[in-house]
Amino acid sequence: MEAVEVHAVEAHGVTKSFGAVRAVDGLGLRLDRGRTVALLGPNGAGKSTLISMILGLRTPDTGTVRVLGGSPERAVRAGRVGAMPQTGRLIGGVTVRELVGFVQRAHASVARGPMPSTAELMDIARISDLAGRRADGLSGGQAQRVRFALAVAGAPDLIVLDEPTAALDIESRHELWVAIRACAERGATVLFSTHYLEEADAEADRIVVVDRGRVVADGTSDEIKRRVPGRTVSVDASVLPDPSGLPGVLSSEVDGRRVRLHTTDADATVLALAAAGAVRDLEVTGASLEQAFLTLTHSAPAGTETPEAVR
Repeated sequence: MEAVEVHAVEAHGVTKSFGAVRAVDGLGLRLDRGRTVALLGPNGAGKSTLISMILGLRTPDTGTVRVLGGSPERAVRAGRVGAMPQTGRLIGGVTVRELVGFVQRAHASVARGPMPSTAELMDIARISDLAGRRADGLSGGQAQRVRFALAVAGAPDLIVLDEPTAALDIESRHELWVAIRACAERGATVLFSTHYLEEADAEADRIVVVDRGRVVADGTSDEIKRRVPGRTVSVDASVLPDPSGLPGVLSSEVDGRRVRLHTTDADATVLALAAAGAVRDLEVTGASLEQAFLTLTHSAPAGTETPEAVR
């Protein structure tokens, strides 16, 4: 008998409303196991609502959500899902080692296989140097790495991270991503939401863009960028004092010693620049992930208030 492929997450025709607000609107999604997936969307797009249903914290009004082949609640109870919320206080009065050890031992009672020791878990999360510190006396970046250690204490198959690096400085963000990558390399599926598009661009195998409760784009970063027409042609500004009249150019901007030409026909623009002898340090690039994101999504109408649960 042919084995049935079990996906990390499957959502079919999912809807969820809060009063008159439709947070999730007929959403369909399938996430393969062993991938790192970024969930992007503007405020009010329904990301947090979708995450809460994946974690079994909310149930869909219609449609189904399955996690690792079964219900989200079953996967969570079995310790197969680890989650790190955007905010949350750590327990006071204990050291980091004591807190991580307590959570690790709690997971051991439902473990399906080998689990990392407390020392190994702290090494993965890059918090070994914090072992003797009080858990409630850490900086924001340090506390976030401890939260990550707690989320992965049960060696979960699916790790869900809601804005994991929000409000962290650059060094703290880097340290946390080193820890996240270490778990992904061990075969875990990582689903993370973020407003830092450069993180999605650099870290995700796949990007899912949600807007108004629906998936509007799904693919690799390069595939998402190719959804947006047009290119940017940039050259040394000293050889192109006046970009007006160049074929295909919609707009231009000067950035230091370079001029950037946003064009719908890069070939024609480059040929015209060559004919004018203005090709010093010429560079042609596609749309950035930020440009693609802004094109694919729509802002909520002015004055519209979005319930916290919908975000």
